[in-house]
Amino acid sequence: MIPIKGTIPKRAFPIITTSIIFVNMLLFLWQKLFLRGAEEELLCKQFGLIPRELLSIASQWNLMPHNVLTIFTSMFLHEGALHLIGNMLYLWIFGGNVEDTMGRKRFLFFYLLSGIAAALFQLSYDPSSDIPMIGASGAVSGILGAYLVLFPLARVKTILIIIVLIKIVEVPAVLLLTIWFLMQIFFSYSAGVAWYAHIGGFIFGLIFVKIFTLKKRRK
Repeated sequence: MIPIKGTIPKRAFPIITTSIIFVNMLLFLWQKLFLRGAEEELLCKQFGLIPRELLSIASQWNLMPHNVLTIFTSMFLHEGALHLIGNMLYLWIFGGNVEDTMGRKRFLFFYLLSGIAAALFQLSYDPSSDIPMIGASGAVSGILGAYLVLFPLARVKTILIIIVLIKIVEVPAVLLLTIWFLMQIFFSYSAGVAWYAHIGGFIFGLIFVKIFTLKKRRK
């Protein structure tokens, strides 16, 4: 199932959501147009989050504050076009309504905290890894968790693919996002993707979304 559009209208233009997408796309274009081979690999190593380096603060103070800042810089780097498009598609579909509910400042703060929580969750699973973690997946996963709590019965237009059958259907958000989360758990034993970052970000969104929307809803 590939979501393509939410059915809940947005009350205002999602400036923060759009800005995050724009920054990610701009950096990706710069990365692909102006860097080649070893340069691009070096970029990911320098600004991606490397678990072992981040956890070596106690013994290697010379890495401060760079290794801590990679928690944030890693959220804006992507390995390939599909990686970028997938993350930005989910952010565009689900982020606008969450931004509407939280307000712009809280939404931005929530997005970044989701990314931090996702990174820490992945670190707890594989703290000795030397592989750079990059991508907005963890932060976007927090938005998905928030959307599930805020709009469980919302309908999402989705491309449904069954072998050779392709059909556009409207699926309840609770079904779509629950299946998405279960897939992250199912694939979490495979290598190559920071699956636990997805899981951690989603759980963070589920638990903490109410804190970021309580006063906004009262107003």
